[in-house]
Amino acid sequence: MIRVLLAEDVQMVRGALVALLNLEPDIEVVASVATGDEIIAAVAENKPDVAVLDIDLPGMDGLSAATVIHDTAPDTRTLILTSLGRPGTLRRALNARVNGFILKDAPIGELADAIRGVSVGRRVIDSHLALSAWDTDECPLTPRELEVLRLASDGADAMEIATTLFLSVGTVRNYLTSATAKLDARNRVDAVRIARKSGWF
Repeated sequence: MIRVLLAEDVQMVRGALVALLNLEPDIEVVASVATGDEIIAAVAENKPDVAVLDIDLPGMDGLSAATVIHDTAPDTRTLILTSLGRPGTLRRALNARVNGFILKDAPIGELADAIRGVSVGRRVIDSHLALSAWDTDECPLTPRELEVLRLASDGADAMEIATTLFLSVGTVRNYLTSATAKLDARNRVDAVRIARKSGWF
């Protein structure tokens, strides 16, 4: 039996996926959680073979959880389940060293096959998304520029960003200006829109 942990914040979707996956003869959902903050403890307690993680969870997001799982529970493989079918999101997932990436609108049989593939060490990636990622540009921003832009997108002003990242206000403004210029954006709001649309955060 393949032991699975499922992390999905929408209760109806989580319940349906648990019920459908438990119908598979070789898959058993041993734990299901609704928030990202519950994932690491549930992995430690249940020791699943595969953690199926929604990318967009309250608290810790699925990609951050996948990174922690990779570092603290290397025997548990990770499969990202997402409705965010953007090439930049796939790139972020691969950088987080996930073992698989599948879209939420895939048939349940595809999800079950992805779980089986990931459990035996294969990397499973939605083929349409993989082709899209191949054809799109890399993110031109540095990790720090992305972080500053992400915080700005959450409504933080330069002073709040500086405090959060232990930078000077001038440095934060320089990062925002640099990110806006690299993205050929009209302003900070446009830069945030471009980064989000590309799936870079």
